[in-house]
Amino acid sequence: MPLPSKGAAWPPIAPEVRCSLEDWSAWYSANPNKIADRYYWRSTRVGQYGQPANRPSQFRGGLVGGIARMFWGEPTPLGEKRAKLHVPLAGDIARTSADLLYSEPPTLKADNTDTQERLEEMLKRGLKRTLLASGELAAALGGVYLRICWDDEISDRPWITAVHADAAAPEFRGEVLRAVTFWTVLAVDGAKIVRHLERHEPGAILHGVYEGSEDNLGTPIDLGAFPETKGLAPARDLRIGKRLAVVYIPNTVTARDWRDVPGTAGLGQSDFQGSETFLDALDETYTSWMRDVRLGKSRILVPDGYLRNNGPGQGMSWDDREVFAGMNIPPTQGQDITLNQFAIRYEEHRATAEELIGKIIRNAGYNGGTFGDDSAGPAVTATEIKAKQARSLSTRARKAELAAVGIADITETVLILEASGLFPGITAVEVERPDVRFQDSVQDDIKTLAETAELLRRAEAASTEILVALTNPGMDEDDQKAEVARIKSESGRDVSDPTMTGSEGFGPGPTSSREEPRPEPNRR
Repeated sequence: MPLPSKGAAWPPIAPEVRCSLEDWSAWYSANPNKIADRYYWRSTRVGQYGQPANRPSQFRGGLVGGIARMFWGEPTPLGEKRAKLHVPLAGDIARTSADLLYSEPPTLKADNTDTQERLEEMLKRGLKRTLLASGELAAALGGVYLRICWDDEISDRPWITAVHADAAAPEFRGEVLRAVTFWTVLAVDGAKIVRHLERHEPGAILHGVYEGSEDNLGTPIDLGAFPETKGLAPARDLRIGKRLAVVYIPNTVTARDWRDVPGTAGLGQSDFQGSETFLDALDETYTSWMRDVRLGKSRILVPDGYLRNNGPGQGMSWDDREVFAGMNIPPTQGQDITLNQFAIRYEEHRATAEELIGKIIRNAGYNGGTFGDDSAGPAVTATEIKAKQARSLSTRARKAELAAVGIADITETVLILEASGLFPGITAVEVERPDVRFQDSVQDDIKTLAETAELLRRAEAASTEILVALTNPGMDEDDQKAEVARIKSESGRDVSDPTMTGSEGFGPGPTSSREEPRPEPNRR
């Protein structure tokens, strides 16, 4: 299927999906200007970081007016400066999700030695950080694409990059990705927008540059007109059969918000889904809290006669200018100095904020302790940590299952691509689908592991190989085998045949005399 035709509507995404992606992208950015842009800065923009303009929808009733009049959609009174605060909890959730999944990168296992070395080289040469970034993007935007790239001027081998879900137009068959079109904005000149389109189809990649507007793709122009696309071929056969040079890793199995929208069966949903109003309320709570702090400053009320006259047109002042406030009191009234400290509703605001944060974190599928809420206190064991963070660990396991499939697919495709002959300067290895294994995010300390190993050894319930793997979970498999051999050699348990003597084992040798067994007495 070719690239889109001239004048196609853009982007070709269902309105429900696009709406949610714009919401999640705004909250993930942690930028108050972008959040305001999402809710009420839609049509009029005064500079890139200018003051947002109010829209008529904000003053309407009904659903449209209700959405526009969320805390971030409320009109800013004329003549006032926006004093809204933003709590970057959404970005913290996305980052924590990535840390749970990829802080210890997964291992890629293959039977062939050369293939195993090539997989380890991928991890060392950038795949680790790509996976860490992809975990954060998937949590924020509902999914992420892993795409194969190559450039002979940069590297002799291809590499894997992450692509944001809000810069792609996927095509699914059931839950399987069969094609996807990525786009990148190359230039913006007023209402004119130039986009680079990169379409991935089975076994092929297509490139094109279009000049259009915000909602119209426009007309195709020459690929060589921009340095970013100069040298790209309009179409290229990858010699990888029916495979795509890209995979999609969803954040969840299904998306509740658009499960009834055609063509979206394979899309996941963000960790923010369903929490947008809570995130908005959290910002409103902290803004109200800081307003109390601002208005609750201590004041000293003094009669005007106590103030020092600074001369004609210079006003009057009190020595402590930070806290004084003058009052025009008649001479017959009391001339006392009054101290006034307004109440700051600290406990009420904190309780409200904690309740909202708890709801947002639980809706995302995590425990509060994962974010350090209960970090104070005595040290706990890994078993206690797992019990307290069961919800977070189950969410991590679910995401790991989805990520393992995509990682195995894209790394296998890289091996197929290298063996296809497109890179004559490299030595291809045997193509093998790797086994993706995620590390345990919560591990026992060495003392606990040693005590467990000792109990298993006494009970004769585990071999030396199992005990070494238990106490050294991060050790490579070959290193574990070497460690087992050293332990057996040092302990004297490296015996191939217990009936042999000398260096071979214990017991009588082949030349030693043996006493003939005595016949059993004849018993009746």
